[in-house]
Order: sequence, then C-alpha cells, then structure tokens
Amino acid sequence: MKLLAIDGNSIINRAFYGIRLLSNSKGVHTNAVYGFINILNKLVNEEAPDGVAVAFDLKVPTFRHEKYSEYKAGRKPMPEELREQIPLLKEWLNLYGYHVLEAPGFEADDILGTLARACEESGDSCVIATGDRDSLQLISDSVKVLLSATKAGKPEIIAYDKEALFEKYGLTPEQMIELKALMGDQSDHIPGVAGVGEKTATDLIKKFGSVDNLYENIDSSEIKDSVRAKLIADKESAYLSKFLGTISRSAPVSKVLSDYLPKKQAEDALAAFMTDLELFRLMDSMGISPRQSQESIDFAQSRNITLTESDNLKISGILDIAFDGENIAVLSEEKVALFDIKSERIKEILESDNKKRVYDCKNLYRYCLLEGINLKNVVFDSLLAGYLADATGSSYDIDRLMGRYHVAEPVLPENTHLLIRTAVLHAPISEALTEELNKTGQALLLKDIELPLAKVLASMELDGVLVDKNGLTDMGEELKQRCEELQKEIYDLIGYELNLNSPKQLGIALFEDLGIPGGKKTKSGYSTSAEILENLKYEHPAVEKLLTYRQLTKLKSTYCDGLVAAIGEDGRIHSTFNQVETRTGRISSLEPNLQNIPVRSEEGKRLRKFFTAKEGFTLCDADYSQIELRVLASISKDENMINAFESGEDIHTITASQVFALPTDMITPILRSRAKAVNFGIVYGIGAFSLAKDIGVTRKEADAYIKGYLAAYPQVASYMERVIKEAKENGFVTTLFGRRRYIPELKSSNHMLLSFGERVARNAPIQGSAADIIKIAMIKVYEKLKEVKDARLILQVHDELIVECREEDKDTVKEILSKEMSSAANLAVSLLADANCGKTWYDAKD
Repeated sequence: MKLLAIDGNSIINRAFYGIRLLSNSKGVHTNAVYGFINILNKLVNEEAPDGVAVAFDLKVPTFRHEKYSEYKAGRKPMPEELREQIPLLKEWLNLYGYHVLEAPGFEADDILGTLARACEESGDSCVIATGDRDSLQLISDSVKVLLSATKAGKPEIIAYDKEALFEKYGLTPEQMIELKALMGDQSDHIPGVAGVGEKTATDLIKKFGSVDNLYENIDSSEIKDSVRAKLIADKESAYLSKFLGTISRSAPVSKVLSDYLPKKQAEDALAAFMTDLELFRLMDSMGISPRQSQESIDFAQSRNITLTESDNLKISGILDIAFDGENIAVLSEEKVALFDIKSERIKEILESDNKKRVYDCKNLYRYCLLEGINLKNVVFDSLLAGYLADATGSSYDIDRLMGRYHVAEPVLPENTHLLIRTAVLHAPISEALTEELNKTGQALLLKDIELPLAKVLASMELDGVLVDKNGLTDMGEELKQRCEELQKEIYDLIGYELNLNSPKQLGIALFEDLGIPGGKKTKSGYSTSAEILENLKYEHPAVEKLLTYRQLTKLKSTYCDGLVAAIGEDGRIHSTFNQVETRTGRISSLEPNLQNIPVRSEEGKRLRKFFTAKEGFTLCDADYSQIELRVLASISKDENMINAFESGEDIHTITASQVFALPTDMITPILRSRAKAVNFGIVYGIGAFSLAKDIGVTRKEADAYIKGYLAAYPQVASYMERVIKEAKENGFVTTLFGRRRYIPELKSSNHMLLSFGERVARNAPIQGSAADIIKIAMIKVYEKLKEVKDARLILQVHDELIVECREEDKDTVKEILSKEMSSAANLAVSLLADANCGKTWYDAKD
C-alpha cells in the first residue's frame, strides 16, 4: 500500500500565500482552500496513492511546550483570512472521503512521523508532502519527502529520498536532527548553539556524526577554539534543541494503514459545500456539478438560547457541560453561562442530581477526582457516543460531530468564549447521537460500559504506576554497552566500520561485500528491513547479530530512555488511556504507550521488574486465559470447542489432537505450538501463506492444518462463512454487546481490500467482544475495590489488570480480581482469570 501523508498546516499556509486573496459573494475567503485542493489533486494524480491522510496542528500546548515554554514563542499570529479557511478545508476533506488527523499534545509533524513508521513497519511506502524541512529526518527506504519550496519566486516541489538528501546536505535523515540541535530554528524558537550557523553545524555533523559524539570529542583538534567555546557554553541548549527538533513517531493516531483508504464521498453535501464557497472553476475541473444546500434553521433563535451571568444561571433539567481544564460552560433550560473552574458554584452544579451531558467526561471526572468533587448522574458523552456511532472516524471533535449530524452554527455574540459555543452545540449534537445510538442498538453500550469506564480510566491516570527510575537507567546503560560490543563484533565480521543505521551502507556491506544471497534491491539500494534480515539470519553471523543489535537499540531508546523520560515528579508514570482510538473497542494508551511493553524476549520481560509497588504495598496481576478463543467458542457455539474448554485441559493440546488425529499423550511440543498458531491465527483470519511463514512449514502443510482445524470445529467454519455473509448484507458486524464495526472494504472491487474486509468481519466481533468484557471487568473491579482501603486499579494492558494494594490485603484483592473478571460476561464457556501478587509487575506476572 502507498500512503500519501500531508502536512495540512504547512501546505495550506503555502497555498494561502501563493494565491491572491479570493472570497465568495458572502465574503468568505477561499484562496487557501482552492490552492490546497489543487495541490492535493496534483499530488494524487502524480503519486497515485492508495490512502490519503492530512495532518493538522491543534491550538493546544504540545509535549515540546511542556519541556520548553518558549517553543514557537514570538511567532506571528496566523492571519484571520487564513485561520477561517482551515475548518473549511477540513470539512471539504471529510466530505471528499480523505482522512483528517489531529492529536492533542502533538504536532502535524509527529503524526506524519507516526504514519511513516507505520509504513516502515508494515513494509508499505509513504510519501510525505510538506513545506517543512524538519520532515527530512523521516526519510527512509520506504519514505520519501516532497518538499514544497520557492525558487526564483516560483513554487516548486523537490523530491527527497536518501540519496537526494545526501547529495543536497551530505547528511543522513537521522543527522538532520543533529543538525538542528546545533543550528537551532529561529522560526520555531529552537535556540541551538548561539553563534553556530548552518554551515558550521553541517561541517561538525559531517565530521562527528552526532551531537553525542561531538561532545565526547569536544577537545578534538578538528574543532576551532572559538566554536568549542560556544559548544561548551550551550551544551544544554544543544540537547534541548535536539529534543525539540526530533519528530515523535508515537502520536495517538491509527497505525492501521487501511484506515486511511478513502471513504465514500458525500457527493451531495460535497457539491453543496463547494457551491456555497463558489469554487466553480475547481468543481468544473473535478467534474462536480453545482448543487444548492438546504436552508438550515437558525439554531440559537429556534431554541431561544440566551447568555447569562454564572451567578444567575438556574440549574434545572438536563445540563449540557463543556470543560477545558480552566472553565466550565453550562447550558441549562435554554440559558448558558461560563464558570471559572474555581467558582464556588462548580461543586454544587457537578454534585447536583441533574442529568448531565458532557463532552469528554473522562477529562471532567479526572478533575473532579483530583478536587474531591462527586460528579453525579453523567448520562451522555458526545465524544464517546460519536465513537460508538462510527469507530472508523479519525476524530470526534465538536466541529466534526456538528458537521456529521447537520447541526447549524449557533448565532452567538461576537467574541463569545468557545466553551460556550461547545455547550450550546452539545445539546442538539447529543440529541442527534442519542437517536443514532438508539437506532443502532448501542445506547446500553454507552450507558453501561463506556460512561462508567471513563471514570475508571480517569482514576487510573491520576494514580499512575510507580517506576524504578534507577533500575531502568541501569538497564539502559547495560543495553548501551551490549550494543557497543555488538557493533564492534559486526564491524569485525564485515571487515570495516560503517553506519549500522544506514540501509545504503548496510546493504552494500551485507549483499555485496559479504556476498549474502537473497538481497532485495530497490531504487534507493538494498532493503535491510527486519523481514528481509529475519529470513537471512542463518546465512551469516553478522545478520543475526545485527537483528539483536536493532532489538536492543530499540529497547534502550524506546523503553528504557522513553519510560525514564515519562516518569513524573511523584516517581510514577501517568499514562493517558484512550477510549476512542481503536476500531475494535480496545483501550489504547499513550505518553507512554504501556500496551506495547515487549514481553517475547527476556530483555523485554525484564522491563516489568521496574514497575513496582510503593513501600508496604504489592502489585496484584490478573490475566484472562485465552479470552478471544473463549469468545470464539461462545459466538460460534461450536460444541467441540466448548467441550474442550470445559474439560479443563489445555485447549492447544486438544486442538492438536483433533487436527492431527492423535491422542493427547502423543502431542509433542512442536505439534502443540503449531495448533496454538492455528488457534490464534483463525481468530485473526490467517491464511495458509501467513501461517506457513509463521510456523515454518510449507504452504500445503499450513493449508492442511487450517482445513483440519475447521473440520475439527465445524461450527467455527460455519461462523466464518455466516459472519462474512451478514457483514456484506449489513455493512457492519457487531460484538456480543452490540458494538458495531462498519466495514466499507466489503464493497470494494479490489481483491486485497475485499480480503481485508473479510478478515475484519471474522475478527472484529471476537476482538471487540473481548474488549467489551475487559472493560466490564475493569468497572466491576474498580467498584469492588472501594471496599478495600487504599487498593487501586492502576494498569490495564490488553487482557490484564494490575492492582496496587497493601500487603495485608493481597489475598482479598486476588479474590476480587479473579471473581469479578470471571463473572464479567456469561459466555457458553467459563471465563478464567488467575491472579498473582508480587512486589514488581515481573514478580506478579511470573
């Protein structure tokens, strides 16, 4: 798959300044929208991408601002003529079927970096379109950057791959970060090293390779005395600048590339929208016929909404509440007021028995838990409801919901606080979403699972988990030493030193100098992807050492260094849990992502040793046993699988016995392992080709295993056929609890997309049901733990719950975990959750 990832802010900015001001007859400016669409159409025509994603900045502080308050300070404010066009462009993109991405706390660059990494990891290609040179650091074998620039007063687009970048700057993509660390960036207010410009910085990085190496060799004769003095004086600034200039690759956006395939265009609405903006020439070139929109009702007049002072607001009926951390806007009985968060009336309002509809209630719950306020009777959350209505959406901000559910812009006085607008809009949006959820049968899912879960997650975010910072740091140093040793060993095997992070140098070394067979050459050189090297690891000892080197390098940077950086002043990591990101209903986490703590390697498992309980406390860990297979047995109603589970014997051994037609006492570890791969592979719609690759057998053997499995579990085979048929008829699948997953790919004429849709149809009800069950379990455990002093649910990782409690209460907590998790759902087979305790996560898990 080829993904076109666009820096929305950068490109619309260039479009705005590249075209004279245009506006429609109502005075709405349109030049930036017009220019952006032209650029986008050109990119799509030239690059022919399969998917398109457009990333935008949000007007909220990012992790860089938290590190350095002066970041981007002093920038000229965006012209109002441009600012008013950004929502218009986002609306056009949505109507056209392209995906708009935004992530609180991250910039558009970080979203591009995350998408680039997703393409690298999946073996797909990514084309980044931007006007920001920072994105050059993202270039790789599978990522190229189209940089918008101006030459001799004329706009041009320069294509950069690794070779073009090196030819232009003499640097690798990674070294572009090192360059910025030294030279800084005046436009972003990144300080760099005072007195060191681009030329000097480039020369230094060419000579020393990195800022680390430069400072390690600061006394080198190759550094001028005057430059050395500057470097020493501004060392801290250099490292700060490196942090600020490094694009994050873990923004909270979907990493599933198929999510960025264009959606079906809203043809009528698109035509009406472009007609309204009077983009007739553009419409003509795109083959879109003008169409008038229906006249909308003036919402504010029809509802007689009036603004009032906070002291005068009478609290009655249903309250619509918007909260931004500093203020709360409340709509009550057609009157709306803005309250400072410290207002004496806030506690009275939030603790009242009135029904409350909130946008992002988790955020409000977190504030209330922190302040000792008992937030009562939250009956609706439009953020969560919007997600339930369409889990494939890229965003559920209030403007997006407003557009989707055809809510007219309220007529409010000029300069009205945005929070008041949100509260006013929230009422009709909530009504529209309530109708939608009732229609789709998901109202109880919101009421019984997602709303109470929001409070649980807010509590978990506040509590966080204690982390052994010194232990993590020591492990990081140990890994650094091992990497250095491996690096030397690899150099010795190859016969010379090289940049192990340079695919070009590495490809030449492995496939030309060492003559390793099986190299795959691309336009930019040999591919040195993990998949390629994994298949060649027995061809030469250097390959296996290289794979280990990469694994340990990632462990150090992403987990040891990354986790240390995430530790708060209280010594705990406070991850953010996201309810509205995944398509299956699973919870995700970010900053840091604790769902991705590696567990397959011994080094990865060691990381759990540094997640610990405070003095006098212990961690209790409970993990569901094979929950997705148990859900499959229940959904398919397969008697053989149900009996296998209820017998209490090992499901993989029984499966192997049935697939290979052998008694259980003759099942060898390798046969059990293959049956296990089929068991879990079936859940994810695995085919013979992938299974053969996973377990190291021929495709014919793998096909025979799958057929044997489906013969042993005939109702599972029937389920697979039935669910796909129903999904094609309905356009969606549902979990045991009514959660919907729409699958537009099932209508595709493209074989690959259709196959993907069929896999989703088979898997989504299973994975989604498992997600619902763990959420129910979290709610039940959270409520039951209120009976145990100081016991807190602090972590959820996939199907695993972790509680921190007093040592003397561990037996009680273990019983709570096992009982509440096992009773979370009434399936055709029993749910099992064994609990163990220990001082660290590692001890409790093992």
